[in-house]
Amino acid sequence: MGAVIVITAARPEEAIAYWMESADAFVFLAILAFTYKRLTLSQTSYLLIFVFLVMHEWGAQYKYSSVPLGEWMKVWLHTTRNHFDRVMHFNYGFLLGYPMQEWLMRSAGIRSRWRYVLPVGMIVAFSAIYEMAEAMMAVILTPDRGEEFVGMQGDMWDSQEDMAMAWLGAMVTMCIVALIRRRRAQPAEADRPYVVRKAGTGR
Repeated sequence: MGAVIVITAARPEEAIAYWMESADAFVFLAILAFTYKRLTLSQTSYLLIFVFLVMHEWGAQYKYSSVPLGEWMKVWLHTTRNHFDRVMHFNYGFLLGYPMQEWLMRSAGIRSRWRYVLPVGMIVAFSAIYEMAEAMMAVILTPDRGEEFVGMQGDMWDSQEDMAMAWLGAMVTMCIVALIRRRRAQPAEADRPYVVRKAGTGR
């Protein structure tokens, strides 16, 4: 991850915007490092987190509103808006939903259906906190360019749509995880010995 930060920080489109966008990633990495020994996640979770952070730093390098992938998508979607930010908010829920579930299960012992409900709720909650924090930073640090910093691109419902994409990504991930676990459980249940209960014994 260090190499990715060095590469993206070497030639950002706008230095101040890059460091402001990257601040949350650095805090996230610090938390992961600090809690690594006490709460080690699976390699799958760390891989998903790595992929998300790589894409996040790529977006920070181009201020999100001018990332090349988003420019290419304009042709595919027949739009004038760079939708890379929408992709990343979807990926926020899609890629971090499983690590969030694993963290809840290991740290708080969450089981049953709540292990699918709570990660989605937390993804949406953190997404809302991020949108509010981003707006406040834009007002304080770049009051004359606030809309440009938050990447609204003329969309007054940008924050709400970003949160909706994060919710959708988390929902997709939870559905996939639930389906995989259900299919894995079926062979295990089929291998269990069938016990015939005797009438009137209750056994």
